[in-house]
Amino acid sequence: MPSIRDGSVSLVVTSPPYPMIEMWDGVFAERNQKVRTALDDLSGMDAFSLMHEELDSVWSEVARVLCPGGWACINIGDATGKLGDSFRLYSNHSRIVAAFVSLGFDILPLVLWRKQTNAPNKFMGSGMLPAGAYVTLEHEYILIMRKGAKREFKSPEEKLLRQESAYFWEERNRWFSDVWDVKGTRQSLNDPELRNRSAAFPFELPSRLICMYSVRGDTVLDPFLGTGTTTFAAMAAGRSSIGVDVDPSFVATVGKGCPGAKKFANVYTLERLSDHLEFVEKYQSEGKKLGYTNVAHRFEVMTAQEVNLRIELIDSIAVTNDNIFEVSYKAVRPDLAIEKAELESQLTLAI
Repeated sequence: MPSIRDGSVSLVVTSPPYPMIEMWDGVFAERNQKVRTALDDLSGMDAFSLMHEELDSVWSEVARVLCPGGWACINIGDATGKLGDSFRLYSNHSRIVAAFVSLGFDILPLVLWRKQTNAPNKFMGSGMLPAGAYVTLEHEYILIMRKGAKREFKSPEEKLLRQESAYFWEERNRWFSDVWDVKGTRQSLNDPELRNRSAAFPFELPSRLICMYSVRGDTVLDPFLGTGTTTFAAMAAGRSSIGVDVDPSFVATVGKGCPGAKKFANVYTLERLSDHLEFVEKYQSEGKKLGYTNVAHRFEVMTAQEVNLRIELIDSIAVTNDNIFEVSYKAVRPDLAIEKAELESQLTLAI
């Protein structure tokens, strides 16, 4: 990523190819023929190490482009597999943590993303007979790591921007839990080759992380752009973003997805506001009072830190030359229900 300046990014949110997952074996082998040789030789740990060496070069660039106090949030799953007579776990998340420790990052508590499954049973290995069974993997990890000391907001302008980027009290209580129950996402790619190389995480994941670890106007980087979920979530949150991918086909996919992404992102934003109003109504129905009023939206909030919180909708996304997207914003209309109903009726593309 040589075109990205040192220290110019505030947050990285990404989901890289997962080592030792069959759908990505070819991706790693294209980058390093030794990976294919190790797999063919049934040398699982050798292949695992070689794949992570490919990712290490990306993490080194992430360390370079992040500003002091910037964050890296990485969605990764562990893998299980059998090569020859050996069945084992390949701990992708711990290997990536080790890479960031070596780069000098502070490792913070991670999030377990519990992926909902419709599987009626969980019989693995030897089923009901001891002692050859193994537990199923029903979660992935969101690794959360910071480059250096805590970020500071010193000037009045910086402090106000941080206040405008606040999230709701009740969102804080959900988001800063170490277990997230969020549904996965369906792929709607027409190109079967792209579909085979994409496993986009749901919009909810990057959206939460962007709100948690950046402020309005910050630059968010996704070094594994894919179908652009992180880019669209950054647009929804009023952040700038950079997306990088070795496969140029994905760039065209992101451009085609902008109209649908605008509608989807705005519905998501309105749902955040609607959820807050439902929280206020329920709280007051129990005979309790909220002590503050939000300036921009004129509804009640729990804490003084939410008074300057400001949420806007995407007005337009203009696609310019050189794969640049320019986003304009508009204020939310007072009647959220009507605004949301109109957008949902137009929504034709789910990210």
